[in-house]
Amino acid sequence: MAKTFRRSYKFAVKTSIYVSLFLTAVSAVFLVIYDAYSEWALLLYAFSCFIFAFLIIQYRVEFFIYKKIKKIYENVSMLSATPLNPEQVTTDMTTLSQEVQKFAEGKKLEIEALKVRDSYRKEFMGNISHELKTPLFTVQGYIETLLDGAMKDKTVRKQYLSRAAKGVERLVYIVQDLDMITKLETGELRLKPEAFDVVELVQNVFDLLEMKAAKKNITLNFESEYAPMWVKADKERIQQVITNLIVNSIKYGKNDGTTEVSIEEHSKRKIIIRINDNGEGIQKEHIPRLFERFYRVDKSGSRKEGGSGLGLAIVKHLLEAHKEKIFVESTHGIGSEFSFTLKKAKKARKVADKSGVL
Repeated sequence: MAKTFRRSYKFAVKTSIYVSLFLTAVSAVFLVIYDAYSEWALLLYAFSCFIFAFLIIQYRVEFFIYKKIKKIYENVSMLSATPLNPEQVTTDMTTLSQEVQKFAEGKKLEIEALKVRDSYRKEFMGNISHELKTPLFTVQGYIETLLDGAMKDKTVRKQYLSRAAKGVERLVYIVQDLDMITKLETGELRLKPEAFDVVELVQNVFDLLEMKAAKKNITLNFESEYAPMWVKADKERIQQVITNLIVNSIKYGKNDGTTEVSIEEHSKRKIIIRINDNGEGIQKEHIPRLFERFYRVDKSGSRKEGGSGLGLAIVKHLLEAHKEKIFVESTHGIGSEFSFTLKKAKKARKVADKSGVL
């Protein structure tokens, strides 16, 4: 065998002592009876018994146990990518029991993790089925109605086609978002890092979402007096991150509420961007799963707000691709804060000088 063999002598030594003492005691009785008692002869006899018993017990029993344990190791190793113990095969029952127990506990944890994953998988399949089913049935209903020829009014037909187009558009969004996440996970989507002013980027996102916020009378707050802050990242992807977080804030925010973005120094090498709102907040049990695909805190009402259900999942994957982290703090009924870090541009001032900003 390639594995080394570790012997245990405790069993053999103890058993040999017991056997030797018994045989020596019996022999001593016979020697006394026949008046031939000799201490030196008895000690020599006891030592001989011990050596003989030890060799027989150690090597014969050891060989028997070794064969059985070797079989156990081989059977258990077949169930594991890594053998139970790649270094040693032991005849020590205590050590073997500990190793088997450790192996069993590891497998139990793996089984529990697989059960959780299977549960998430089933939930994911149900969610994606629901997300795709709604727009598909919408499109199907309008198209079938138009194909029946029952709608003679051109205005109504145009309205139906418009609604069908919106359903198709939502399907396209879902497929594109799933495709992006898959590419991020497999490393196919390459980032294009560059130095840019994140203050200007946030202001641009605010301008794009001003109308959306106005529909719920939500005020977007951002300090316009911020000095330019240069970071190095993929500008387009970071814009998507900020957009998704602000859209999420607006979507689940209260009417007449507020969404505020702030930028602070996090360390010598990084800044931190915070998006705060005074919306409905998130319960603690939901926070660990917020960034899962299609996971929604409100299973019923949230879908009325639209969206693919992949916004936060994309945010997480994009930031992980930048080797950055996102943080969530929320109090149910009070509001939430999403924050993430970005690396500062090393030569920010030189880049700014060339662009004419500073």
